[in-house]
Amino acid sequence: MTLEVPFGQILREIRQEQKISQEKLGFESGYHRTYIGLPERRKKNPSLTTIFNITNTLNIKASDLIERIEKRMNSQSSNPNFLKPYEEAFEG
Repeated sequence: MTLEVPFGQILREIRQEQKISQEKLGFESGYHRTYIGLPERRKKNPSLTTIFNITNTLNIKASDLIERIEKRMNSQSSNPNFLKPYEEAFEG
């Protein structure tokens, strides 16, 4: 399992929990809306600067995002098939 999967899942979850569109998040954090979708779909690994810009815009600490990623990876690592639906949705 790679970090890109839970990172993208959790970024999308937080954004949707806050009812923020990719376009709004991109604008407010200084990125184009299409850029925000790239890490959500595992197409781009964001830099540390990007992670901090995005989390600041979402009013969360970067460490909280990382903690959620760690928890997701730890809870899901015992289930080797947990990524299957996510991976199938983005194949092609």
